[in-house]
Amino acid sequence: MISASSSRKLQTKAGEVELKMPKLRKQTFETAIIERYRRREASVEEALIEMYLAGVSVRRVEDITEALWGTRVSSGTVSKLNQRIYEQIDACRNKPIEIACPYVYLEGVVLKRSWGGEVKNVSVLVATGVGEDGYRRILGVVEGTKEDKAGWSGFLRHLKERGLSGVRLVVSDACLGLKESIGDFYPGAAWQRCTVHFYLNVFSHVPLQKVKEVARMLKAIHASEDLQSARLKAAEIEQKLVNLKLKVAAKWVNDCIEETQTYYAFPAEHWRRIRTNNPLERIIREIRRRTRVVGAFPDGNSALMLCAARLRHIAGPKWGTRKYLDMSLVHEIDKKQKYSVT
Repeated sequence: MISASSSRKLQTKAGEVELKMPKLRKQTFETAIIERYRRREASVEEALIEMYLAGVSVRRVEDITEALWGTRVSSGTVSKLNQRIYEQIDACRNKPIEIACPYVYLEGVVLKRSWGGEVKNVSVLVATGVGEDGYRRILGVVEGTKEDKAGWSGFLRHLKERGLSGVRLVVSDACLGLKESIGDFYPGAAWQRCTVHFYLNVFSHVPLQKVKEVARMLKAIHASEDLQSARLKAAEIEQKLVNLKLKVAAKWVNDCIEETQTYYAFPAEHWRRIRTNNPLERIIREIRRRTRVVGAFPDGNSALMLCAARLRHIAGPKWGTRKYLDMSLVHEIDKKQKYSVT
């Protein structure tokens, strides 16, 4: 028997509505449309989360909700909604990697966090990869104290324990201790030094007025049709740099150019996408754009969770519907090598 009713408000996309909830003496009242105790429509909550992940600050979220729906959603409400999605993201971050990934890209991003009244750096390490099915995926994201051998070793151990296998090529910048860490956990994998980062390293030893000229020289090396031609071109460019009295830049080419030519051992159709770390760098720039709104994080975990959420926001709908590379070409190279040996 219904003795009375109580009213409560529900936020919807059309604005705030008032509901009358019957009070029952011996049982609770529930409907299949609106969950008990729900104060906001599910689409409203999703919109709040999407705004936050897309780069809207908490204060701006409050202002936007007031303009759209006539009610102001507090920062605490936004934080509680984010905690809900952070729990899902943390579970995804640690789930097993069930597909072999021949190509792996590694990069780190340095953010700010408040620590004991001071603002200090915290590193978030990110790994993406291309699976045997040809699709890109986020492989892992962890907090690292800094980008050193211990940090990279811990990250690679995390990936290996979750099942990352079949790694043939790791693409990254020449981060401290990274190359050694790759050898510890994936000894059969080759390492490709990002050509763009290498160019920037060389440019730091070149006068500004000669940067464009040197850039054309370096790009000519990686435009070669095969490894042998690239080596000959590199020797030629090194001598040109010496003649231009750019001996330090010439030494960089002599010492490091081989590390940037590993991609020649893989299918030519893949070269453009495996000789640089640009695909992951673009994502890192998006993360920096989003985290710039926050400034300094209260702790490392909040920085990690926002980065992981942003990664999923960027990669989720796009990466799952479009094949990135034709990985059957890698298997064709394996067959040719096998037949040539036999």
